[in-house]
Amino acid sequence: MIGHLLQPLVCERFKNDARYREGHLRVVNALPQRKVLGLHTPEMKMLAKQLSRGGGEAVMPDGVCRCCNGTELIECFGNVPSAILSHEEMMIWGFLINLEKCDDESRFAMLLRFVPVMDNWAVCDAFCANAKWMMRTDKERLWSFLQQWFDSRREFEVRFAVVASMCYLLCDGWIDKVFMRIGNLCFDSIESEYRTIKGKPKTVQEGSVQGASPYYVRMGVAWLLATALAKFPDFTRSFVNVSSLPEDVVRLYVRKARESFRTRTVSAL
Repeated sequence: MIGHLLQPLVCERFKNDARYREGHLRVVNALPQRKVLGLHTPEMKMLAKQLSRGGGEAVMPDGVCRCCNGTELIECFGNVPSAILSHEEMMIWGFLINLEKCDDESRFAMLLRFVPVMDNWAVCDAFCANAKWMMRTDKERLWSFLQQWFDSRREFEVRFAVVASMCYLLCDGWIDKVFMRIGNLCFDSIESEYRTIKGKPKTVQEGSVQGASPYYVRMGVAWLLATALAKFPDFTRSFVNVSSLPEDVVRLYVRKARESFRTRTVSAL
């Protein structure tokens, strides 16, 4: 839809350096059907700001090129099959939702279209990290909205709930609710489009991970716990030690805690 606006912003090294391109694709690890153009996040955020002010044209599925502001483009993204969108278009869709000047209920309505088509950790995490409006939202309303995604059986819908909670609900009065929710996750019932393999993937973007499924939910929970450890160390250790979280999730949490400069000297267990 906006590929003609994205192409001039593609990193030159991505176009000309095969080794750099492979590294970029391995980090993003998009599913095989999702095209990755090779933009960096700052360029995508810059373009999203321009588009939110009405500074661009979108190519509609029927081939017609039309000027769009942010609101119109969000609507267009939501009305086309998500499979035709590139990874970068998915990222910009999320940025546009965060930039939209609207009330929370309107934004939650936009997320009802966006969250179900998330299929990549970067799209999920970039949206959550930039959803600063969630800091101002009534926490009861935000928590209520997240419940449907915690209850989902789809990997990135659950990860969205986990990462959003990590970003905006790890605070007094809410951390106990968040811990109870992740403690009750049924990991084995969550479906993933990624397949688990042993060793390094033979090719880039083959839709594989080196960990138990659903890998990106397990990693999200580990990240949340490591973040909580920095803020509430005693409460977090107590929860982990009495929880029934899978052993691999606990190992991932300990590893993340040791990797973080905020918690590398803090006992994780």
